[in-house]
Amino acid sequence: MTQSSTATAAPAVPRSAIVTAIVLLVGGLAVIFDSTIMSIALKTLAVDLAVPVSTIQWVTTGYLLALGVAIPVVGWAQARLGGKRLWMIALTVFGIASIACSLAWDAPSLIAFRVVQGIGGGLMMPLMATLAIQQVPGGAALGRLMAMISLPAALGPILGPTIGGLILNYLDWRWIFWVNVPFCLAGLVLAWRLIPSDPPRGKPVLDWVGVLLVSPALVGMLYGLSNVSQDGGFTRLDVWAPVLGGAMLLAAFLVTQLRRPEAALVDVSLLRRRSVASSTAVLFLSGASLYGAMLLLPLFFQVVRGTDALTAALLLIPQGVGALLSRSLAGKLTDAVGARVVAIGGFVVMGLATIPFAMAGADTDQWWLMAVLLVRGFGMGAVMIPVMSVGFVGLERDEVPHASIITRLAQQLGGAFGTAVLAVILEGAVNGADGVAAIAQGFGTAFWWAVGFTVVAIGVCFALPAKPVSSPAD
Repeated sequence: MTQSSTATAAPAVPRSAIVTAIVLLVGGLAVIFDSTIMSIALKTLAVDLAVPVSTIQWVTTGYLLALGVAIPVVGWAQARLGGKRLWMIALTVFGIASIACSLAWDAPSLIAFRVVQGIGGGLMMPLMATLAIQQVPGGAALGRLMAMISLPAALGPILGPTIGGLILNYLDWRWIFWVNVPFCLAGLVLAWRLIPSDPPRGKPVLDWVGVLLVSPALVGMLYGLSNVSQDGGFTRLDVWAPVLGGAMLLAAFLVTQLRRPEAALVDVSLLRRRSVASSTAVLFLSGASLYGAMLLLPLFFQVVRGTDALTAALLLIPQGVGALLSRSLAGKLTDAVGARVVAIGGFVVMGLATIPFAMAGADTDQWWLMAVLLVRGFGMGAVMIPVMSVGFVGLERDEVPHASIITRLAQQLGGAFGTAVLAVILEGAVNGADGVAAIAQGFGTAFWWAVGFTVVAIGVCFALPAKPVSSPAD
C-alpha cells in the first residue's frame, strides 16, 4: 500500500467504541421507545384517567421541561461522578420512574413521575454521544460511530407505535411503561460489565448562577412554545411572555459563561469553532424541519385521510425504515467525503420528498405516499449523522460533553420552534375551511412551510466544514 493511500484510508472504529456504543444502545432504546409510544397513548390516558386532553398533555409537556432542566448539568455531573457512573444513575432513575408511572393512581401522579423520568432521560440523551465519542482517539471514524449511536432514533418510529398500539389494544395502558424496564435492567448489567471506567475529575463546583439562569430559560421557552397550538397562537400571554423571559435569561446565561470560562456550567466558547457553531445552527433548523413535519404527518393521515391514531402511526413506519436504511451509507460517506456534501444531499432528498404531501389530498394513492415517506426517511437519516458528527471534530476529551449539551439543546429548541410555527400555520390555514379538499389545501400550506425550513437548512449547511470528519477541523 502506498503512503498516499494509507493517508486517505478511512480509519476503523475502535473496538472499545463499538462495545460502548452497543451497550449505550440497549439503554437508549428505553428512552426512544418511551417517547414514540407516548405519542399515541395520550387519548387513551385521558379517557382512562377521566381528565381532559389539555390536562393529560402535561404527561409529555412535563417530560419535555424536565429534559430542559437536566441536559445543561450533564457536563458538570460527568466530571463529578464519572461518565459510567452517571449513565448507570440516569438509567436507574429512568427505570424506577417508569415503574412508578405504571403504578400512578391519577393524572397528577402520572405527570409527576413523568417529570422524574424526564430527568433521567435528559441526563442520558447527551451522555450517549459523549461516552461513545470519548472512546474515539482524535475523532476518527465519527460518521460510522454516529450511525451506530443513532440506531435507537431510527428504530423508535418503526417499533414504538407498533408496540404501543398492540399494548393499548390488548392490554392496560400501564404496560406501556413496563416496556422500558427490561431495557433498563439489561442496560445496567451491560454498562457495569463493559463500559470502561472513567474516574471523576476532581470535585468541580456546580455553577449555580448558570443553573439558575439556564434552567428557567429553557423551561420558559419550551413551555411557551408548547402553548402555541392553542387558540391565539403566538399572541397568547402564556406563549410570548415565557418565551421572551426565557430568551432574556438565556442571553444572560451566555454572558456569564463567557465571562467565567473556568467555572462555566457549559463551555459556550466552543461556539467560536466553526464545526460546533455550524453543527448547532443546522441542528436547530433540522429539528424545526424534522419535528415540525412529524406534527403534520400523523394529523394529515387522521384529518384528511380519515384514519385512526394507530393506523396513522403505522403508516409512518416507512419513514423510520428509510432512516434505518440510510444510516450505514451516511456514516461511511461522512467519514469519506465530509459532512457538508452528505448533509446537503440529505436535506435535498427530505425537501423533495415533502413536496408530494404539500400537493396531496384525500384521494392521493396511499402506496405512493408510503413510498414518498420511505424516501423522506432516507433523507432524514442522511442528515442527522453528518450534522451530529461534525460538531465533535477536533475536540479534546473534556470538551466533548459540552459540545454534546450544546448540540442537543439546539435540536430540542429547534424542534419546539418548528412544531410551534407549523402548528400556527396549520391552524390559520384550516380555520374555517369548508370540506376535506379545503382542509387538505391548508395542510399543503403548512407542508410548504416545512419545505421552506429545509431550504434554509440547506443554505446553512454550506457553513459546515467540507473536510471528512477524520481530518483536522478547518
